[in-house]
Amino acid sequence: MNNWFTDFYAAIAKNQLSHWLNTLPAQLTHWQNEAQHGDWPQWEKVLKNLPESNTQHINIVDKVEFGLADELSEGHKKQLSHLLTRMMPWRKGPFHIHGIHIDTEWRSDWKWDRLLPHISNLHGRTVLDIGCGSGYHLWRMRGAGAEFVVGIDPSDLFLSQFQAIKHFNPDPNVHLLPLGVEQLPQLKAFDTVFSMGVLYHRRSPIDFLSQLKAQLRAGGELVLETLVIEGDVNTVLVPTDRYAKMRNVWFIPSTAALTLWLERVGFKDIKVVNEDITSVDEQRRTPWMQTESLADFLDPNDITKTIEGYPAPLRAILTAKA
Repeated sequence: MNNWFTDFYAAIAKNQLSHWLNTLPAQLTHWQNEAQHGDWPQWEKVLKNLPESNTQHINIVDKVEFGLADELSEGHKKQLSHLLTRMMPWRKGPFHIHGIHIDTEWRSDWKWDRLLPHISNLHGRTVLDIGCGSGYHLWRMRGAGAEFVVGIDPSDLFLSQFQAIKHFNPDPNVHLLPLGVEQLPQLKAFDTVFSMGVLYHRRSPIDFLSQLKAQLRAGGELVLETLVIEGDVNTVLVPTDRYAKMRNVWFIPSTAALTLWLERVGFKDIKVVNEDITSVDEQRRTPWMQTESLADFLDPNDITKTIEGYPAPLRAILTAKA
């Protein structure tokens, strides 16, 4: 575990993130010294037992695929498949590892295909993904030409899953840190900041947008993907209890309201580049995520509504400049 972070320290000591070394090592030492998730020992054991492979085939341009089936023996493939299932549920993906298809709950590749035509060229950029999950989009950002990619997510499971995938492609320029956005200083150093599927989970969305802006260099680009609701500049849904069975949904604005929020915290050149109703083909139960999914969160008699009677999930992608 220690080398995950020491490698990161060595990398940022040489780039525009070097001032992060003033605070980050103490934060990660604190994380290591705190009690991890109760399943952490099991996930650590999985990571230690992953089979070694001389992975030749790497594709992060149009999918995330590390290794072909014939690059591992049948015995090692069975071992690997068993180990990866011990890290379930797998939510964001899909991943293809030596012929094993990790069919995740979300088709995160569909979201990537929707946003890619609308964002600035990532070639040579230093990129941050806030709330990155197990890191699927980190690899797609790298595949799109990003020079250095950092994801943050406080989930121990997502960190473990990311490290399991990275075992088969130990790219020194792709990293995930177990941090929340509130733990970030004002780095003002990233060329592009992504935040996808996080805003509606924040109790203070305006503060959250300010935290995103504080990570960008002047002129840097924000790519924001979130739940929205139809309406005008004053329309914001505040669920009374749950939204699509989720307790931690606080504010769902219209795109007009969200544009105003972005303007209020100082973003410029704000564009709504995509709106898309989430389908039960994009988010669904799979053998790798066997609990409830979107079909269970919608009204069985009217799929345009959630089980609570709110409008069904509509997601938007906005871009803006710091």
